[in-house]
Amino acid sequence: MDMNEIKEIFFQECEEQLAELESGLLKLNDGDRDPETVNAVFRAVHSIKGGAGAFGLDDLVSFAHVFETTLDCVRSNKLEPTQDVLKVMLKSADVLADLTNAARDGGSVDEARSRTLIRELEALAHGEAPAAAEAPAPKPAAAAPKAAAPAPVVEKPPVNDEGFQPIPFSFGDFDEEPADRYVPTCQVVFKPKKDLYAKGNEAVLLLRDVSRLGEMSVYCDMDSLPPLDKMNPEEAYFSWKISVTTDKGEDGVRSVFEFAEWDCDLDIHTIEEDVVGEASDDEELPMQPVPFDLSMLDEGGPSAGGEEEPTAVEGDAAAAVAAAETATKVSQAASRAAENAKAAASAAGAAQANQAAAAGQTIRVDLDRVDRLINLVGELVINQAMLSQSVVENDNNGASSINMGLEELQQLTREIQDSVMAIRAQPVKPVFQRMARTVREIADITGKSVRLITEGENTEVDKTVIDKLAEPLTHMIRNAVDHGLEMPEKREALGKNPEGTVRLTAKHRSGRIVIELADDGAGINREKVRQKAIDNDLIAADANLSDEEIDNLIFHAGFSTADKVSDLSGRGVGMDVVKRSIQALGGRISISSKPGQGSVFTMSLPLTLAVLDGMVVTVAGQTLVVPLTAIVETLQPEASAIHSFGASQRLISIRNSFCPLVDVGRILNFRTIQANPIEGVALLVESEGGGQRALMVDAIQGQRQVVIKSLEANYTHVPGIAAATILGDGRVALILDVDAVVAASRGQSLKQDISLAATG
Repeated sequence: MDMNEIKEIFFQECEEQLAELESGLLKLNDGDRDPETVNAVFRAVHSIKGGAGAFGLDDLVSFAHVFETTLDCVRSNKLEPTQDVLKVMLKSADVLADLTNAARDGGSVDEARSRTLIRELEALAHGEAPAAAEAPAPKPAAAAPKAAAPAPVVEKPPVNDEGFQPIPFSFGDFDEEPADRYVPTCQVVFKPKKDLYAKGNEAVLLLRDVSRLGEMSVYCDMDSLPPLDKMNPEEAYFSWKISVTTDKGEDGVRSVFEFAEWDCDLDIHTIEEDVVGEASDDEELPMQPVPFDLSMLDEGGPSAGGEEEPTAVEGDAAAAVAAAETATKVSQAASRAAENAKAAASAAGAAQANQAAAAGQTIRVDLDRVDRLINLVGELVINQAMLSQSVVENDNNGASSINMGLEELQQLTREIQDSVMAIRAQPVKPVFQRMARTVREIADITGKSVRLITEGENTEVDKTVIDKLAEPLTHMIRNAVDHGLEMPEKREALGKNPEGTVRLTAKHRSGRIVIELADDGAGINREKVRQKAIDNDLIAADANLSDEEIDNLIFHAGFSTADKVSDLSGRGVGMDVVKRSIQALGGRISISSKPGQGSVFTMSLPLTLAVLDGMVVTVAGQTLVVPLTAIVETLQPEASAIHSFGASQRLISIRNSFCPLVDVGRILNFRTIQANPIEGVALLVESEGGGQRALMVDAIQGQRQVVIKSLEANYTHVPGIAAATILGDGRVALILDVDAVVAASRGQSLKQDISLAATG
């Protein structure tokens, strides 16, 4: 595997980590204070930083490091994740995603925005309130953690000739294990390579994480430290020998060095008896003991509480300089206090176990391979149907062994097809999470307070559908926030919550996926929409339109009710794109709006664009396939149930109600005169926005699953036809576009209907 492949895997993992990051931050924003949620957010940023350092992505590493430091303050209870704090962190997650995309695809990132967020994150890490927050004064930093046991009084040596002041420090004591329980001790030799720091890792932070696993002693080898005039401050010169008594075992210790194992020489083994404190007698590796205290990692250090008496420190000038350099690195890191070590270790252990279990349950496969497999399965379905029809036509004995084998083959083929389609099925969660950022950005631009609520994120649909959902959903979100929701002060005056709500829901219904976008805003101003349509010559001034028809006017190309053009609206591009995109997916969209209460946009989409369960029918000598999800029932019309209406319209009576009867052959111009409904079959269908209609066909051949073939990609668009397929006898059959046929039956020609959806 070459470096480009490894890098591509890293960016794929970054997408997962960014999704985990945003999901965790949104949970925190909703009031979730589960420590594991905080740990998951921290791990996501830490993982991105570690991988970016390995590839030399300096901008990404720098921003992730500052972000990680602030998250560590939340993790150690030094920083309360308030709404203002999380607002900064959500913006930081957006910038982290931008930096990742820029590193992968090229392009630039708004450096001014990045610098601003870095300053805000650093301010939060130092206990300062966000600049935009109008909250009470922040609590003193000293009050964040509970008072821990005072650090042992140590003495500082005077400044030496080189201007350095060595500061001795030692890891504090941790909770002891019960006397009757044996806890193994791990011996670790950790020798960083010279470019360890350049790749985003830091030795002291790794030592800190090891200390959280149990009682630890550490010894530093400084023999490789060069004179000051030959020292490169970006290189690593120390090596470390560590003894840690922990019940996590070698795997737990090794997991600490997970992102640094390529940048160091690491040896970990378990020793039979506790050697903590005895390693200083080891004669094999000359080590200079450097005890240090985790309380140094807290703000202010041990010297913040008062004066300390100086004492002598053994070691030469090089050792003193090394100790001072180590102390400086430690004091700059935002770290956890020692009393949180055991809880953090437990959470990390559980997370590692969960990650290991998840890693064993999934496999990463190139999407092109899945597409090829689906195409082959589709061809298999077609050939199986052809074979079955050939046998039926040439064998009159329906109980023959060949027929029985073909029935089993048909069942197996269907199971294979369903299994392959399940591989492509993906939850809509990634698309929904992307909408959260869109809401935040538009809310900032418009000055509105908006809350996005998502439901049914784990609803699965074909990945092809998911990939094409982002654009229409983005336009609908922009429309809901910009046009639908009122300004906070106006909402308050109306007795509403100043914070508007946008609800995004996904669910399965009748073999389709239904996505609803609802807001609690002002609803559609129908008078304004109607007047704008009259001004644009879309409707006549005296046109008598229902509320539903007025609402659907917003889907016309170039239609906008905005008073002025802005970055968000006013150009009439948006909702017509939504309708065109949904129709291209074989879906339908409808609107339900109540003035003063809000609007609901409902999209109904097929679960997959590869296969279809349909009813094969005959119309004027042509074979058509009607999607099964659109059919409510089939019936044989009787003469007493047919009624004329107007010059050319006919109605059919179904259970004491009347439904328009539509001659499919006449609509599609297969014949010039209407057929006799008594001689055909009626299919009661339900379309989006058109209600129920009875489609009249000549005969029904049967029900079967067909493989969808794009007519536009292979030929051209045909009004009233959604796609094509290949039947068992090798003939091409057209798949009916039920919505287009129903629209045409309402007095609009197919060409006009198609041009209405395609212009813009």
